[in-house]
Amino acid sequence: MASPRTVTIVALSVALGLFFVFMGTIKLTPRLSKDAYSEMKRAYKSYVRALPMLKKMGVTSIALRKSIGTLEVICGIIMTVVPGRPKDVANFFLLLLVLVVLFFHQLVGDPLKRYAHALVFGILLTCRLLIARQPEEQFIERKASSRGGEGHATSHKKVKVKVS
Repeated sequence: MASPRTVTIVALSVALGLFFVFMGTIKLTPRLSKDAYSEMKRAYKSYVRALPMLKKMGVTSIALRKSIGTLEVICGIIMTVVPGRPKDVANFFLLLLVLVVLFFHQLVGDPLKRYAHALVFGILLTCRLLIARQPEEQFIERKASSRGGEGHATSHKKVKVKVS
């Protein structure tokens, strides 16, 4: 049976992955929700207006929205279906993306209710990454030696050590 740690990591990975696939898709196409897509377009226009440096670099609101949406979809798919280390890399990129989005919301002065979901999912991404990077309980072999009258007797014991 799988350990509670494994179950937690898998559940968080799938849930977070599906959420970011959904949110990324909303940024890329109006097929899921025309209202949400229109709101995303409006929001990203305000982000680019609030950050003149992006305009100077030639970044349009469309390019910003589509690049963030594409990154969310790709990382979301990796979080959902790809096993191993790539999940942690995708988790890290999504965490950076959430921080950028939180910066944008603060920059334009959005109220908390507009970016509360980003805070919650940022916390969940952080928790998933911390749990995934925490080492499993390790079995460490210790040599215990005792000195006897005629020499050394050596015994091997497995000791369960919790590393935190």
